[in-house]
Amino acid sequence: MSEITKPVINYEGETFEMSPREIVQSLDEHIIGQKNAKKAVAIALRNRMRRRKLDASMREEIYPKNIIMIGPTGVGKTEIARRLSKLYGAPFIKVEATKYTEVGYVGRDVESMVRDLANISLNMVKSELRSKLVDHARINAEEAILDILIPDNASQSSMGFMSEANSNDPGEQERRERYLETRELMRKKLKSGKLNEQEIELDISQNPAGGMPMMQVFGATNLEEMDNQIQNLLGDLVSKKNKKRKVPIKEAIEILADIEADKLLDQEKLQKEAARRVEEMGIIFIDEIDKIAGKESRGGGVDVSREGVQRDLLPIVEGATVNTKIGPIKTDHILFIAAGAFHMSKPSDLIPELQGRFPIRVELDKLSMEDFVKILTAPKSSLTKQYQALLSTEGISLEFKEDAIREIALIAFEVNEKNENIGARRLNTILERLLEDISFEGPELTEKNQVIDALFVRNKLNEIVENRDLSKYIL
Repeated sequence: MSEITKPVINYEGETFEMSPREIVQSLDEHIIGQKNAKKAVAIALRNRMRRRKLDASMREEIYPKNIIMIGPTGVGKTEIARRLSKLYGAPFIKVEATKYTEVGYVGRDVESMVRDLANISLNMVKSELRSKLVDHARINAEEAILDILIPDNASQSSMGFMSEANSNDPGEQERRERYLETRELMRKKLKSGKLNEQEIELDISQNPAGGMPMMQVFGATNLEEMDNQIQNLLGDLVSKKNKKRKVPIKEAIEILADIEADKLLDQEKLQKEAARRVEEMGIIFIDEIDKIAGKESRGGGVDVSREGVQRDLLPIVEGATVNTKIGPIKTDHILFIAAGAFHMSKPSDLIPELQGRFPIRVELDKLSMEDFVKILTAPKSSLTKQYQALLSTEGISLEFKEDAIREIALIAFEVNEKNENIGARRLNTILERLLEDISFEGPELTEKNQVIDALFVRNKLNEIVENRDLSKYIL
């Protein structure tokens, strides 16, 4: 294989200079209303950029101002945090507080949220760097395939060039020139796609599925950490084996390009950048935090576990060091956004130490009928646009009249008022029911122009809406 120079990847970090107002405007494209919550996260994000411009000593002293979002389900709490992370290119993870329990109770260890965030960050950085290497990796892959198609083993030394003894031999020089001409001709065929269907045999190195028996000989504090330790140890110890596969050249290029891209990555720099992003940019969204709010009762019971989870969360939010597959991660500057409906409890029911770590509290508004109208039409990927796009794949033109949009919004609002309020999620159930027949009969419909007006909506949904028992289960 021809010698290819390994490219140098210099990652200079993110450039993000949006003002808080611009951040809010960007969030407005996807989320309706909730100005206070958007303003709070925009300030938090901008402060991260301000912090990066300070000198190291001052930068270390400035911690993120964590946020508690208070509001019913389906009003946009999770979506605000998720869109913010996408806007910033930050590692993001959503966890549910109820999945974690203190030591002694069944459940996940709270440190696992940081380990999961580290994995997400690693995959993000790897994907970004691999995209920069794709052209180079493809060149390497094509060279490897050419080596398989027309091997040159007659006069090449182990280093891949003619030995000095043969370099002045006219016969050897002529053979070499013919080989290079043939290789170039084959390269043109390969690039043009003429060889796509031809099969070649690949030797693909991979780790064995079995491996050594795992013995519990580690003193890890929890099973997840023990599992990480074992995997890290065995990763370097188990021998690799080769698996031979016959594949078409078109597929072989993709397989080899993938392998070559991994070879070109600097694993040490990769992990260092992934760790930096977690520590400096990471966002952890803790949902259902209201479910663990509550003080310890005299009789013990579930309240003990709730307060125990809070006390286990506390060091992570305050700042701790967690061992992950990309190395130790400090949580001091990770932004934590907690959320909950707080119907049965209030933020002051959290233990005082945890309250102090969430100084910013924003209350999200209940969605009105006008909000539902905007949700159905305004966002770039609104629900109506999603259904139109899906059905257009079968040649169906779906048109929503303005009166239909208002009728759908009214029904969603009324059902939320009469039954449990699930916010904008109610629109999903209503639209699915409304378009059920069109979606089912889509491939067979002769009338490809489907118009949805208020009368169509009422005919489909009114009977269900008026029957309160039915609406509980269907809408």
